[in-house]
This record gives sequence, C-alpha cells and structure tokens, in this order.
Amino acid sequence: MKLYAIGDLHLGYELNKKALQELTPHPGDGLILCGDVGETAEHLELAFTAAKANFDEVFWCPGNHELYTLTTKTELKGEDKYAECVDIARKHGVRTPEDDFYRWEGEGGPALIAPIFTLYDYSFRPAHVSREGALKWAEEADTVATDEFILHPDPHASRDDWCRALVGKTERKLEEAARVGGLPLIIANHWPLREDLVFIPRVPRFSLWCGTKMTEDWHTRFRAKVVVSGHLHVRRTDWKDGVRFEECSLGYPKQWEHAKESGKGIDDMLREILPGPPAPESGSAETQWRRFG
Repeated sequence: MKLYAIGDLHLGYELNKKALQELTPHPGDGLILCGDVGETAEHLELAFTAAKANFDEVFWCPGNHELYTLTTKTELKGEDKYAECVDIARKHGVRTPEDDFYRWEGEGGPALIAPIFTLYDYSFRPAHVSREGALKWAEEADTVATDEFILHPDPHASRDDWCRALVGKTERKLEEAARVGGLPLIIANHWPLREDLVFIPRVPRFSLWCGTKMTEDWHTRFRAKVVVSGHLHVRRTDWKDGVRFEECSLGYPKQWEHAKESGKGIDDMLREILPGPPAPESGSAETQWRRFG
C-alpha cells in the first residue's frame, strides 16, 4: 500500500492523453492528482476514470486549468466552476479538498492525506515591487498568465480575495486536524507553499501566479510529513525543516519528451510519496532534480 502522486497531466494534449491510458494497475495503492488535469469536464472524467481503475484511493486538488472558463456565455465561473469539478470527482469516488482528510494506514503511515486549494495572491515577487505594480513588472518581461483572462474569481472581487478566503478556510481545517488527530499530514496542493521552491528561470516573473506567502510556514505549523505540489513543471525533491517537498508535474509534452525518449512511461513519472525516503539527519538537503521521474 504505497502512495504516489502526479500533477499537471494536461490532457488537452493527445500525447499526454495516450500516456494516461498506459497507466498500469497499482492494487492497494493510492494516487494524488495535484491539479491541472485539464480544462474541461471531459478531461476530469478521463483522469478520474483511469486513476480509479488503477488505484484504490484517489485524491485530487484543483489547479488553475480546471478553473478556466473557456466560453463565458455557456460555462460556469469561479466558485461555481470549482464546485462542478468537485461534483465530477465525487461521482468517481475521488476525494477532494471539500472532503474530510483521509487516514492513510498503508506504508509510511499512519498519516492524514490533506488535499487543499489555496490559489495565489501575487505575493511571490521582489520586495521593491508593489501589488499595484506587480502585473506591470511581469509584463516588462513579456509575462502574463492566461489566468488573467479566463480564470474568474466570482463571486469574489479578485483572485487575491478568493485566495485569502481559501487560505482562511484551509487554515481552520488544517489547525483542527493538527490539534485533534495528532497524525502527520501529507499536504497536497497545486501551488507550492513556499516562494523559495519556485525556480522557473525561463519565465521568472511568472512567480506572481505561483502561490501565496501566507502558506510559508504551513509545513512546520501543521506538522507535515510531505508536501506535494505541481504547477511549475519542474520536477524536484526538496527537504526543509525535516519536511519533504515533492514537485511532481508531468507537464506539457515537450517538458517530459526527454524522459519519454529514454524509455520512461507514465508509471515511471509517478512520484512515491509514502513510504518515501527517510529525512536527512540535518533536516535539509540539496535539491534533487527529477527530470526523468
């Protein structure tokens, strides 16, 4: 009974869709899908069907792509779009941030698996850049996220406001779990919890859309054992304060083509979350880059 994770399947790409169908059975194991499955209900259906066919327990948290409203005249927006995604997950028996945290009794347990949803608030930026000037700062480097056009925060006034509401709601849930259960947490979020884990040298100012500083200490504050994320499409393992951080994106086809060309399939790109390796004695270690899974 092992726990695995993968993020950013981006099933709008045929190569990724084909790779998903090559997923092999993992009886007794669990899988975390940490966001950006795709943009449509069809993509969610494909991902959840394949995941549940091959894993006993499946957990999902949304990424920005699931929240996209591609046709404003016919599609839901903001919280309503998220609620639709949750409904699809529940139809397949997939656990979401809206469900109770799950007690894991498999290898590496017991632990609580905690899928969460926080969004971002543009706070991953240099100190000299104000919130008001943040978008202009990114535009100076020809960087503007698609989110600015098709990720709507309704009924909130802004994505910042939605992020603050989500963080407050999630904090209360994590506080209760840490206080009552006494078990270590496996926190799974699409966006990284810490700014120092954002390394995207080709588009460094995309950091604005990569998280919120409000979650900086959650790994120690809520006694996490592992923190799982995606979004960056830069696969890596880090250790901070004795806590393991796993970025486990698959990414767009061009971002994992070298792994595929070397003979790797989607099963090889799954990241083992539990039991996983023991923590280093110092509690920290150099980043382990995971280009090939």
